[in-house]
Amino acid sequence: MQLVVARVGRAHGIKGEVTVEVRTDEPELRLGPGAVLATDPASTGPLTIETGRVHSGRLLLRFEGVRDRNAAEALRNTLLIAEVDPDEKPEDPDEYYDHQLMDLDVVTVDGTEVGRITEISHLPSQDLFVVERPDGTEVLIPFVEEIVTEIDLAEQRAVIDPPPGLIDDRAEIDSSQDDASGDDV
Repeated sequence: MQLVVARVGRAHGIKGEVTVEVRTDEPELRLGPGAVLATDPASTGPLTIETGRVHSGRLLLRFEGVRDRNAAEALRNTLLIAEVDPDEKPEDPDEYYDHQLMDLDVVTVDGTEVGRITEISHLPSQDLFVVERPDGTEVLIPFVEEIVTEIDLAEQRAVIDPPPGLIDDRAEIDSSQDDASGDDV
């Protein structure tokens, strides 16, 4: 299985280094010297990492055969793709690869069906599950421990304990507020 692990940014310096936007939780494993990566577009690769270093908080890579700024700049926006065994799991038992989470059934702690994960959105502050409900609508579920209480890969489900309003229909919320206020309409 192929996973995007980074995107090449701008050239750095004049000797062929590039900045990269890391898209993996395991850069030391996927982006180390000697790693051979497929690319998108395919015509720019495969690329073999020669060296890597962190400079001012950014990862800089140099690829074999890329020796000057022009060659490095030609790689800008190229996606770097690693071949990963589909059965491989992250080292941390509380971490998951996106492909492991896709298509999991989402249920609440009381067993109520919410839907199925169709996408994982990686935002700067947190990841979100995009969950398609049985009626075709979508709901966004923050992938945080307080809400996603269990991931059961064997049962192919994610158990959530959503706060009020996260998955409730707007009409249900409005009617429960009317009931609570005691106003007769």
